Amino acid sequence: MSDPKISACGFMPPHVLERVAAQGSVRLRRCAQQTLEADHWFRQRGAPAPQRDAARAVVGRPDRRIHSAENEQTLPGRLVRDEGQPTSGDPAVDEAYEWLGATYRFYWEVFERDSIDDKGMPLIGTVHYARDYDNAFWNGSQMVFGDGDGELFRRFTAAPEVIAHELTHGVIERDVGLIYADQAGALNESLADVFGVLVKQYHAGQSPQAADWLIGANLLTDQVQGQALRSMKAPGTAYDDPVLGRDPQPSHMRDFVDTQADNGGVHINSGIPNRAFYLAAVALESPAWEIVGPVWYAAMRDAALSREADFAAFAALTLDHAERLHGPESRERRAVDEAWREVGVVS
Repeated sequence: MSDPKISACGFMPPHVLERVAAQGSVRLRRCAQQTLEADHWFRQRGAPAPQRDAARAVVGRPDRRIHSAENEQTLPGRLVRDEGQPTSGDPAVDEAYEWLGATYRFYWEVFERDSIDDKGMPLIGTVHYARDYDNAFWNGSQMVFGDGDGELFRRFTAAPEVIAHELTHGVIERDVGLIYADQAGALNESLADVFGVLVKQYHAGQSPQAADWLIGANLLTDQVQGQALRSMKAPGTAYDDPVLGRDPQPSHMRDFVDTQADNGGVHINSGIPNRAFYLAAVALESPAWEIVGPVWYAAMRDAALSREADFAAFAALTLDHAERLHGPESRERRAVDEAWREVGVVS
């Protein structure tokens, strides 16, 4: 198990890459192994966060800086699009710029949060990292995007929820510092999924009923038998593929996976709180960012949330904040309570 205090977090579950490294073609095995090695390097190092530049920062507006590693393993690389500059014509550059901005706007317009640190932190991204790199990464300082291998995975800038997921790891790191292991780590991953999918829904103006609740839907090529890397609506059903294997996420505590791999299954058991959020959101008619999202956000930022919190501790805080925001007998609190009960976290 790697150090749970390391802040660097990658989107791609290690068990997926390990499966490709074992079952893929010669080329795919090489791509997966190189990605795993690069991910290990990031986890061992991390990076200091960039500070707000008073000369350029404007409260309520993002400060984006997109670089290209030009298929090398250097960071941040060459600056290719700065804040306010027109589109570059490079899809990876322009997608990174757009979705970093969409994530900033979501946090600002919904929660009045000024960037990841709430102090106007610049949003730095590097695209075209290495060759055939099958991941996107938050390293404590910036986003890093691979182009994918082109056979199983497309470029990692194509999915807005992936970018928002990784930036949310930065929010979690600063607000509560949940350790990246066991139930606390799975909760960390789940919160990143929750706010990742909320950014996607907010940008598209989708209701909970109309949304697909998929994480990484734009990443998979047509060669993969699957919809995405994860489904918040139906954990365990996102993919079933000869190379990738079958989605291992449980949707109920009775199927909780005890493992030493992946820091105690942080990318696997996150399916349980993910489904709880989905259930609470669809039980209500309002957009998820208007009612359930603020409840989860308040619970995530609550000083009572321990760095080692388990699912039950977080569930209790969501119930507390649903009651504070909407009342003890409210439909909103009842929806949150029933959601946690349905996934077996609350009895």
